[in-house]
Amino acid sequence: MTGMTVHTTIDSPLGEILLVGVVSETAPGGTALASLSLPGQKGAAAVPEDGRRDPGAFEEVGRQLTAYFGGRATGFDLEFTESGTEFQRGVWRALEEIPYGATTTYGEIAERVGTSRVGVRAVGTAIGRNPLLVVRPCHRVIGADGALRGYAAGLERKERLLGLEGALSRD
Repeated sequence: MTGMTVHTTIDSPLGEILLVGVVSETAPGGTALASLSLPGQKGAAAVPEDGRRDPGAFEEVGRQLTAYFGGRATGFDLEFTESGTEFQRGVWRALEEIPYGATTTYGEIAERVGTSRVGVRAVGTAIGRNPLLVVRPCHRVIGADGALRGYAAGLERKERLLGLEGALSRD
């Protein structure tokens, strides 16, 4: 059973979330999360042909997401599967370091991963390929001018997540 691909959907304030994971004896709840995607998301995961639907495999993920959306949690303690290039993984690790309720810019992420300002576009592309929306907080990355830019699941959802976290300035 370890290594089997499983999936389910759960309801959220952002719409139905598709969760895909791999059964793992070491992961909290027994499933390492491979992707979390939302309806209409660019590059969203599809239901895997070789996987099986198993809502029970995602009970811990669901519990943590419910706590987050309910304002009772500021982070996640989940195991993820390894994916992406070395550069993408570096960018994604930088995303995981952005505190709840805070934002940073694409340029600041580029600096953290040792990329020049010219590499900001590559950083944006890597962020756009983040397979773990919400739990790997790419929504916390904004433009240098403070504007909300690029979010694979749509700017309205990015704004909702930042609002939930109290990260939007009120003018």
